[in-house]
Amino acid sequence: MNILITGARAPAALHLARLFHAAGHRVVLADTHRFPVSRGTRAASYIRLPAPRRGIGHYADAVHRVVREQQIDLIIPTCEEVFFLAAIRDLHAKPIPLCAPPIAALASAHNKATFALSAVGFGADPPRTDAVTSAAELRGIDDAGSRVLKPVWSRFASRILIRPSIADLSTLLPTPEDPWVVQDYLPGEEICSYGLAQEGRLVAFAAYRPLYRAGLGAGVAFEPVDDDSARRFTAGFAKSTKWTGQLSFDFRRDATGGLHAIECNPRAVSGVHFFAPADNLPAAFLEGTAAVATDRRAMTVPLALLAYGLPQAVRRGDAMGWWRDFRRMGNIFEARGDRSRAGAQLLALGEIGLLALEKRKTLQQAATYDIEWNGEPLG
Repeated sequence: MNILITGARAPAALHLARLFHAAGHRVVLADTHRFPVSRGTRAASYIRLPAPRRGIGHYADAVHRVVREQQIDLIIPTCEEVFFLAAIRDLHAKPIPLCAPPIAALASAHNKATFALSAVGFGADPPRTDAVTSAAELRGIDDAGSRVLKPVWSRFASRILIRPSIADLSTLLPTPEDPWVVQDYLPGEEICSYGLAQEGRLVAFAAYRPLYRAGLGAGVAFEPVDDDSARRFTAGFAKSTKWTGQLSFDFRRDATGGLHAIECNPRAVSGVHFFAPADNLPAAFLEGTAAVATDRRAMTVPLALLAYGLPQAVRRGDAMGWWRDFRRMGNIFEARGDRSRAGAQLLALGEIGLLALEKRKTLQQAATYDIEWNGEPLG
């Protein structure tokens, strides 16, 4: 089969490309960056696309052209371009073979307020969640200072406020265009999950625990965990929504150990790295057969673990523990038989750094700026 994997900037895209290549398929990677980290892998060729946020019409034409010229049988998105691709299929009537649910289902899951309402009854109910669209509504929540606040449309814990001060709350101005949610603060451990569903049936699942983070956001080191509650929740949500596509969640435990779904990421996340070539994840995408993740190693992005993890370890007085982790963890970018990604990481980082300077954003913001979707009309 001819497989198009978008979001080539993501390590998950590189891993999926290698899995499909190992299974005998022809893989094309695509993204808007000139030097995404996946470019140059022996597992796939690379095609550059225009940025969807600069004009979905041009993006739709480019994607449709790639599908036609490369005779693509399946498109697998890995980042937030999934929303633009679904809009191309559903709202712009471009016949593309996209592995994703309807745009309305994607939007409802991505929206932290509507997700909290729809994700009840599957065994890991979301915490109490209030949506606010004005400063007056926010002032009406008496205990906001003891809770967690974040934008309805956000990723990587950007702009999150955890038990904010009165001064922090006074600067917050929610609007109908930029709504926020106020959620109960949960003090327990965080668990994340990656899943794949076909017509409401969960066919692949992996849960994991972040060990080190880039600030409050994305994990840069993680290890697999077994959690039946997270699996049951994912299976229940997939069945209820008749979901087809990738489906990922963040969970957190309360003070009694109970698990609660915090938010949904309807795309690929780090859990995909726990699927080895023998685990048949490509067949789960193409045929709906079950795939079980068998790789039990802790994994990391060494450059990010050095930049973010080491300072965290030093602050908590555990530099030796960090060094042990650094030595034992698998490198998600390296794979036997493929080119080293060390140079590719530096090129990708340099490109994102230049974008950050140009757009006056942080590195993390610049990394997704051109493919983010924050509820804007896509028709």
